[in-house]
Amino acid sequence: MAVSLNLPDTDLRSDCCSLGAGPLSPDEATRYAGLFTALSDPARLRILSEIAAGGCVPVTVGDLTTRVGISQPTVSHHLKKLVDAGLLDRVRDGRRVLHQVRP
Repeated sequence: MAVSLNLPDTDLRSDCCSLGAGPLSPDEATRYAGLFTALSDPARLRILSEIAAGGCVPVTVGDLTTRVGISQPTVSHHLKKLVDAGLLDRVRDGRRVLHQVRP
């Protein structure tokens, strides 16, 4: 049995909303691929969302270890990937290292 969507008779290509100003340049594609790679891990998404949920308050690795229930070395590894991708800022405060979402 065929399903009819009852779409209006228009050229869908011209009515489609644009997701950007045009095709990505090679540099933009490389940058976005790096961001998507960093976000492709569920633990990194959890860590990023945990930091973002706190607003502008920076957090330590110890804070995150407790909140997400992941070991300190693993949290540190994921934080490095998020910093390298440009999603987080890392700030040294004496002996502590704080992380916060990059605006």
